[in-house]
Amino acid sequence: MTLETALERLLTAYERYYDINREDPMPPFAAEAVFRLHDEEYFLIKSAKVAEQDSYEYVFFATVPELDEAKAAEWADLVWKECLQRTDPKPNHRNTDAHLIILCEKMTEGARKTIAGTNPYKSYRLGLRGWSTLKLIAYETSEGSIVHNRRGESLKKLISNI
Repeated sequence: MTLETALERLLTAYERYYDINREDPMPPFAAEAVFRLHDEEYFLIKSAKVAEQDSYEYVFFATVPELDEAKAAEWADLVWKECLQRTDPKPNHRNTDAHLIILCEKMTEGARKTIAGTNPYKSYRLGLRGWSTLKLIAYETSEGSIVHNRRGESLKKLISNI
């Protein structure tokens, strides 16, 4: 499977619930997806609002022929900084998560270790105003192997189906 085919299949899976940006994503990424959710809970009538929450997810898609340790660390850091910059920890903020999905033909052992060991997390006001996490996963198209960080486990099923 080529990198372009894998990317198209992934974007097709995401476009049902996410806003996809293929025209001008943040460089150096091939595409970007955004998910926003506003949830409100009521007690019997709408004027008796019990809770209100906002959740955000920013997904960045990268393609590269060979993924090395430096590129994996650079992209993870870039996505994490962008996630923190886009976060607005207001009173009804629940979470703002960033996902980095890397599609490559080959991956070095250093890149595998870097991806597995990358686990940034930040809470706002001791979690009262939410948190941010980074889910990181890489798919090697030539071998069909998947490497992810601890939080990226939830993306494994999606990637294995492309």
